[in-house]
Amino acid sequence: MPWENPVKQLLREDKPVVGATITVSSPDVALQAATVGFDFLWIEMEHAPLTLESLRNIVLATRGLRAVPFARVPVNELWTAKRVLDAGVHGVIFPFTSTPELAAQAVHACKYPPLGRRGSGAGLAMRTWPEPESYYDSADRNVMVVIIIEEARAVENIEAIAATPGVDVLFIGTSDLSFSLGLRGDQQHPKHREAVARIVEAGQRHHKVLGRPAGNPDQVKEFLKQGFRFFQCTTDLGFMASGMRRFLEPLGKFTPRPETRTLY
Repeated sequence: MPWENPVKQLLREDKPVVGATITVSSPDVALQAATVGFDFLWIEMEHAPLTLESLRNIVLATRGLRAVPFARVPVNELWTAKRVLDAGVHGVIFPFTSTPELAAQAVHACKYPPLGRRGSGAGLAMRTWPEPESYYDSADRNVMVVIIIEEARAVENIEAIAATPGVDVLFIGTSDLSFSLGLRGDQQHPKHREAVARIVEAGQRHHKVLGRPAGNPDQVKEFLKQGFRFFQCTTDLGFMASGMRRFLEPLGKFTPRPETRTLY
């Protein structure tokens, strides 16, 4: 049987997928996250200082493990997607996709002609892909396109965006959406709730998987009831800090903020 992206398969079966956010360049950190039960790695190249070399090392370190690598590129452009795809990722996450033209561009960046505009230099990707002998066809079937809805104008364009063929996931960037709506991070405001509901309705109408951030298991369970299936979870550093806190608090040693030291 041809290989199928496990994230795509789970979503096709209407099962949720949960990804750990990778922000540090250590392959060992990514390796740990890829073995404990996450479905994918959200490799953060927009808000973290990860390089293409770091990305490639993470792909190599996690090859064949449960959690497959996805990369959030810094901008929705053909060339940014090309670089991470040629490093071997199984999905590309495109920020600030606020028009149907940008949604179509994201799809075209991830497909080979005649379906799209991806360049054919995938020598590195072939060496880490489960079906190297038929990489081009396999990649066209299995690379997932995740677009982030995080601006007020994206909400205005949501019907056309959600109708774009080839988009796999509509992911709501809830924090940036709040700022774009003038709410300065408030995600409980009725205006924000209304925008999220509008995105959800459009996604369901056009049979798109819905995604959003989730900071803890209770949030995942709550958002599942609302129709979401694709979740970006805590960062590697966040999980590390949480584990440290659980260890130190019973000892009375936990310090919530760094101590200030005099340097002179």
